[in-house]
Amino acid sequence: MRRSDLLARRHWIFDLDGTLTVPAHDFDAMRLELGLPAGVGILEALGALDEATAAPKWARLLAWEREIAAAARVQPDAYVLLEALSGRGARLGVLTRNTAPIAWETLRVVGLDGYFDPAFVLGRDAVAHKPSPEGVLRLLELWGANPDDAVMVGDYVHDLHAGRTAGVATVLVDRPGRGADWVAFADRVVDRLDALLGPGD
Repeated sequence: MRRSDLLARRHWIFDLDGTLTVPAHDFDAMRLELGLPAGVGILEALGALDEATAAPKWARLLAWEREIAAAARVQPDAYVLLEALSGRGARLGVLTRNTAPIAWETLRVVGLDGYFDPAFVLGRDAVAHKPSPEGVLRLLELWGANPDDAVMVGDYVHDLHAGRTAGVATVLVDRPGRGADWVAFADRVVDRLDALLGPGD
């Protein structure tokens, strides 16, 4: 997909951790601490447990996520893209596997909260978590937008699956160069967010 075609779209949905912020989650270490199997998503593994077993593990996960939110750091190129999109009148949302309150705290800590309306920051407490397309579809519904006028931007295959299943354009932000196996699910691949802009933006 050409850059100009992508930028013509007026509704943009962003993953948070690793996309707008510097990645800080050591998921392998958290799986080990929680006694969860390697190679399985933490949310998926916790969801498979009975309520009594899962409850203290969910509590530890939330505490860990809050710690990371409090120390979050922004990806410098995020400001450039969000400022440009805002200037074009685009509507912006966040879809994360985190909870919405923790996502909003992360945005506040890194100084990106001014670009987003809290109503358009969705997490696992409001919609089925990615790779489900539910969150993308919910944002489109809230905006009254069509999929062909929207973009999902993320750094992981779950983001791409959610966007592709919902019928929106998908962008893989492949900063660490680990996404070779996911390229088939992306309409564009960039190594930084501001690479989505043209020379004059």
